[in-house]
Amino acid sequence: FFICLFCFYSKKPKFLHVERGVLTLGIVNVVGSTIARETDAGVYLHAGPEIGVASTKAFTGQVIVMAMLTLFLGQDNTIPESELHDYINCLVEIPKHVENLLKEDNDKIQNMAKTYRYAKNFLFLGRGPNFPVALEGALKLKEISYIHAEGYPAGELKHGMIALIDQHMPVLLIARKDHQYEAMLSSAREIVSRDGSVVVITDSDDEDKELEKLCEYVIRVPKVHDFMSPLLTVIPLQALSYHIAVIRGCNVDKPRNLAKAVTVE
Repeated sequence: FFICLFCFYSKKPKFLHVERGVLTLGIVNVVGSTIARETDAGVYLHAGPEIGVASTKAFTGQVIVMAMLTLFLGQDNTIPESELHDYINCLVEIPKHVENLLKEDNDKIQNMAKTYRYAKNFLFLGRGPNFPVALEGALKLKEISYIHAEGYPAGELKHGMIALIDQHMPVLLIARKDHQYEAMLSSAREIVSRDGSVVVITDSDDEDKELEKLCEYVIRVPKVHDFMSPLLTVIPLQALSYHIAVIRGCNVDKPRNLAKAVTVE
């Protein structure tokens, strides 16, 4: 039994080919979109219209829906009932955490934007479920501020990318307090030793204050379950991209050369 899951936030993806006999599910924001019409079933995000070309709330909406789908599929025989309730309660608390993040860290993120507004390049590093968040952060920065940015697996830093590190290459690390935290700290040390400027998004209390010693900026997010952490770690990245774009005088809602729907090759 095989399921294809399609995620899209705009009205018209270029095309959609579906082989017969495969159950297809669509996760979309726009009612009546191509994916909504051509898939067997699915979920509408109902996140409201995206005014800007570069999607933000549709991204987090899709992550939430996929998390809920995971919990639904695992509730009978994979996830114990006690854990299931913990996950659901965690999801319920996410909007409050996001609101607090935007209120408490907005000034710090604006200061970061002033510091890095003239950067020519930017590197985003993440591990596990936060590697896609690094990709999202890099995508948003280059889409709306026109700064060249790359998302990269933190474990691959020494395989080529480290050759680019110098005082002109800001690096943003997503370092959750988990079994890979020490590895992320090691990456931060490697970057600083090569005169790189480091920003860290973390859920660590860091009682020894090592992060403050190593990094230019530290943004702390609440600690949540691993697979839900992208819902919080992505918020400072999207906000940073927004503030840098505004300071640089870029049109945030209508970035150059981008269209809301891709209809041609």
